[in-house]
Amino acid sequence: MPFSVLLTNDATYDLEELYDYIAQHDSPRKADTVLDRIEGLFEGLAESPERGSYPKELIALGIREYRQIFFKPYRIIYRVISKKVYVMLIADGRRDMQTLLERRLLEAG
Repeated sequence: MPFSVLLTNDATYDLEELYDYIAQHDSPRKADTVLDRIEGLFEGLAESPERGSYPKELIALGIREYRQIFFKPYRIIYRVISKKVYVMLIADGRRDMQTLLERRLLEAG
């Protein structure tokens, strides 16, 4: 039985911002393509959420509750609880991920 994939409000905002940025700076067609590919990754997570790796920034802090998958250059950070996959963050991996993860995941928890 597949897992449910749910986006947090922050992840929904991340996805909207990403779409708008690509649509404005490249094209709406490219933004649609990126959105479709990311949604395809969510379908893959529903089937096998354990396939993601642990974010190195969190491993360094001894935290193994979150996993990540990549759609270069983007990183999708998620957490599996029971039969649900909670997408917590969708961000450009070239950003200062240490600060972003600490602010978004650790301070919120």
